[in-house]
Amino acid sequence: MRWKDRKKSSNVEDRRGSSVGGKTLVGGGVGGIIILLIFTFLGGGDFGDFLNSAVSQQTGTGTETTAPYQETETEKERADFVSVVLKDTEEVWIDIFEDYGYQYEEPTLVLFTNSVQSACGTAGASTGPFYCPGDTNLYIDLSFYDELSQQYKAPGDFAMAYVVAHEVGHHVQTQLGLTKELNTLRNQLSETEFNKYQVKFELQADYLAGVWANHAQGLGYLEEGDYQEAINAAAAVGDDRLQQQAQGYVVPDSFTHGTSDQRMYWFDRGFKSGDLENGDTFKGQREFKLPELN
Repeated sequence: MRWKDRKKSSNVEDRRGSSVGGKTLVGGGVGGIIILLIFTFLGGGDFGDFLNSAVSQQTGTGTETTAPYQETETEKERADFVSVVLKDTEEVWIDIFEDYGYQYEEPTLVLFTNSVQSACGTAGASTGPFYCPGDTNLYIDLSFYDELSQQYKAPGDFAMAYVVAHEVGHHVQTQLGLTKELNTLRNQLSETEFNKYQVKFELQADYLAGVWANHAQGLGYLEEGDYQEAINAAAAVGDDRLQQQAQGYVVPDSFTHGTSDQRMYWFDRGFKSGDLENGDTFKGQREFKLPELN
């Protein structure tokens, strides 16, 4: 991806070096461990979107203390890179929203190490990158990119860009009122049934990441191999692949993000279309659909 010497976003908050105290969102004991493992297996966590945005009102408060953080050259480059990608998403989604008569409000990207306090509670680095609708912030520990490359076998800068674009996709869903609609279903459905909606919600974020990539390509930012890097990343974090790697078998009823094939399909569909009209992953389910567009 062509990103060197391009504009960076002003909406980046650097909390690296902070330590967090207070209650954690996942809690202690076996229940908390199971929840944490679920997020770990999902490949990217999406911790905030898995929870009701109102959860910020029910957790204990945590406090952060900051010490001087000495970043490595690799970390500096990654921080610069995600800032450029965030700027690209801002410009693309502002234009797209304007085309449909909407106003896009830019999210903030929070960089952290080890753990971080959000409006959705306290999360550790093992949660992976996530979006919290309670404060409309994206959160990422840049060390996740080591896992993406080494553990998930999805290297490349555009694989890293896909991760940011997917979380921004969740912010787009929040802006369109879709996150709120999903949350209303949480207490109305069984866990198995709700998981089906959660999968469709996550696949829609993959679609929206593809829409952004389409526009990035149109602006001349993509290089040869970038599309394949994103597709590899989407495949690497499919529920079926992650569960097979973690436990040797898959449990489809527990899927919350979609299979590798589904994630690749919806990213590709967004990449090819570049618009919102073809992103209704809930088609045929009247309870949940994209808003009427102008």
